[in-house]
Amino acid sequence: MMPAATYKERRADPRPLATWLDRLGRAPLSLHQLLFRLGVASVFLKAGLVKTSSWESTVAMFRDEYRLPLFSPELAATFASTFELGCSTLLILGLGTRFATLPLLGMIATIQLFVYPDAWSEHLVWASVLLFLLTRGPGTVSVDHLIAQAWSRRPG
Repeated sequence: MMPAATYKERRADPRPLATWLDRLGRAPLSLHQLLFRLGVASVFLKAGLVKTSSWESTVAMFRDEYRLPLFSPELAATFASTFELGCSTLLILGLGTRFATLPLLGMIATIQLFVYPDAWSEHLVWASVLLFLLTRGPGTVSVDHLIAQAWSRRPG
């Protein structure tokens, strides 16, 4: 049988874990916002670049596979490519971030409802990130933040 003092000395102190978790909790929110912007933008930017690299096959894909209601394949492909490239660029810069999330959220809803309804887990991740950016903004590492700072320094 081990003496009580020796047992206490060998027992793990729970405070290092609490200290470590506390340090993790101090990670700047802007770091998360930057990584969220870059992560979700990379998904849509790649898709937009693929679409524009072979326009004829993109239109064919919208005509034969996606078959979206209300839009011609050419118009749907144009909207999708424009939003993917444009909004991704805005997200990367952190410029008009909240505005840039809206078309992408609309695209996710359209894809989920009409094209790939079984891909809900992937769409849920993208939509969650975009909703976070919509509600919390781009963070301090963004052009939006620089504009807000400049605007707040204006006289009057």
